[in-house]
Parts: sequence; C-alpha cells; structure tokens
Amino acid sequence: MGETFSQLSSQEDESKLILSQDRANGSKATSYSSTSSSKSFSSCVPCEEGATGGGFVTCPTCQGSGEIPQELEKQLVALIPYGDQRLKPRHTKLFVFLAVLICLVTSALIIFFLFPRSIAVQPAGLNSSTVAFDEADVHLNITNALNVSNLNFYPITVTQLAIEVLHLSLVVGQVSESLLLPIGPLASEQMFYTVASRIWDENTYKICTWLKVKVHHVLLHIQGTLTCSYLSHSEQLVFQSYEYVDCRGNSSVPHLLAPHPL
Repeated sequence: MGETFSQLSSQEDESKLILSQDRANGSKATSYSSTSSSKSFSSCVPCEEGATGGGFVTCPTCQGSGEIPQELEKQLVALIPYGDQRLKPRHTKLFVFLAVLICLVTSALIIFFLFPRSIAVQPAGLNSSTVAFDEADVHLNITNALNVSNLNFYPITVTQLAIEVLHLSLVVGQVSESLLLPIGPLASEQMFYTVASRIWDENTYKICTWLKVKVHHVLLHIQGTLTCSYLSHSEQLVFQSYEYVDCRGNSSVPHLLAPHPL
C-alpha cells in the first residue's frame, strides 16, 4: 500500500514538473495524441485555473492524458458555469422586441396599401349626338363621357364596357367593348363611348320631325357595366344615368340628370 501511494505521488510530481516546464517556456498544450494505443481517441484540452492562476489542473475526464475514447464522445457532457457570459446574451429582450415590432409594422403597411378600396364610376354627361330619320324611325348616335377614379394605392386596368340605352323601358341600343385602359394609383381618367340607337316609336318620331313642336328632346335611360382588373382580381361596376337628347338637330346641349338608384 505504501509503495502504490509513493508511485502515484511520483507520477503526479512528474506531471506537475512537465506542465510547469511547458508553462515556463510560454507554450500551452492544446491537444494530445497517443501512439501506444490502437483505439481512436479525441483530444481533451487541459483545464486552466484562471487568468490569474499559476498553472493547470488535471482534467477529470481524461485524467490528464489529453484524450478521451472516441466512443464516449457523444456520451460525455461538458459543464459550463452558471455565471458564464455565453448563457446570458446581451440585449436579448431588446432584439426580440425589435423583431416583433418590425413584423407588426411591416404587416400593417402591407395590409394598408394592398387592402382593396372602391373604384368610383360617375357618368359625366352627353358629349355629342347626331340624328337621322327614315320613314318611321329615329336614329341617334350619342357619345357620352365617363369618369373613373381609382382610390387604391396600386394601378388598375379597365378591361370591358357594356352599355344599354333604353327609351320608354325598351332597349333601343347597346354596345360592348373590350378595352385596355390603365389607371394609376389614386388617379382618375375620363373615357368616351358611343352608342347607336334606333327609336321606332311613332310619337317620338312626330316630336322629332314636326316643326310645330317647339321642344325636340327625348329622354334616354343609359345603363352600363364597367369591368376592372387589379391584383389578379376582376370587379364589375354598375352605373346608370338619364339624359335628354335633342333629336331635331345634330347638336345637343349636355344635360345630365342625377343618377337613379338601381
């Protein structure tokens, strides 16, 4: 028993002497390798007492040999002191708060700018008209103006316009056009359309042709549908208006009545 204790003491003294000599020479051992064993090992760095300490202590895992068996590499656990700065990253709460705030602001801006808003369609009245007569019919070609306002923060495109002209609840003219009219964000455009109408009412024919009649006007009811596309979505807008048209001469004073609800 005394011999064993003396052998262990002599081995520890030799290890401390070797480590002291290496420290005195200014070189620190970072890894060790074994040449006497055929097993695979991983390097183990000696544990240093501290920045102000005077040496090293023996690693309890590798027992100062500087290497551990490779089959135990995934089983061993490295212990980090509770007061280590790596466990207390700086400004963690601030970074999390800023990340959440940026996500909320970005989402709010996207919703605000991409949220669909209304597209206003307002008839602007009669622009011009021409009239022609045959034996019993009145032929009217009217050109109207239409104001389209885009209240969105992204552009839209007017793709189709469908118009019906009614006189005394009868359809006297209709037209359907395919368009490609772009309207920018928060912008307005005025577009024109022409409809050819044929009125075959006897009383209307007399009003338009008799010279004894002082007022030569007919009331037309215009109904229309405007198709707009934006953000891969199509929307149909319905509008209507009532207009007086001079059926005696080839010129009419623009006159627009208030639109009636559908």
